[in-house]
Amino acid sequence: MVRLTRRYRFSASHRLHTGALSEAENRSLYGKCNNPYGHGHDYTLEVAVTGPVDPETGCAVDLEALDALVRREVLADFDHRNLNEELPDFAACVPTSENVAAAIARRLSRRWAEAFPEGRPRLDRIGLRETPRNSVALALPRRLTKEQDES
Repeated sequence: MVRLTRRYRFSASHRLHTGALSEAENRSLYGKCNNPYGHGHDYTLEVAVTGPVDPETGCAVDLEALDALVRREVLADFDHRNLNEELPDFAACVPTSENVAAAIARRLSRRWAEAFPEGRPRLDRIGLRETPRNSVALALPRRLTKEQDES
C-alpha cells in the first residue's frame, strides 16, 4: 500500500462571519477575515489517496481520473468564486479552512465510486493550505457514513 498526494490550486474569496454571534464577537473571533467585503486566498489543495501499486502499470491511482474528478467536483465550482455567496456548501456554515476541506471531501466522496469503480484507491486525506501560516489536514475514515456525507 502506498499513499499518493496530488496538488491543485484555486483562488477564492470569502468572509468569516456567523449570524450566531454579534458583530463585535465576529470581529473579535475572525479579526481581519471578518471584513464585510471579504478577502481572497490562493489555496493549495492536496488530495491524498491510498492503495496498492498495480503490478502492470506501477501506479496506485489513475491520475487522469483523479484530475478529472477534482476539476469537475471542486475546481469548476470553487475557483474564482465568492464561497459565501456562490456555493451552497456554505449557506449554513462559515467557510473556514476546516469547513472548506470538509466540503471538498464530501464532494469527492459522493462521486468517488464513479471515478474509481473498482474501489481503489481509497480517498485518504484532504489537505488545504489557505496561507503560509494556516493549513488543515482532514483524515478521512475508511468510509463516510450517510449521515456524515449529508452534513
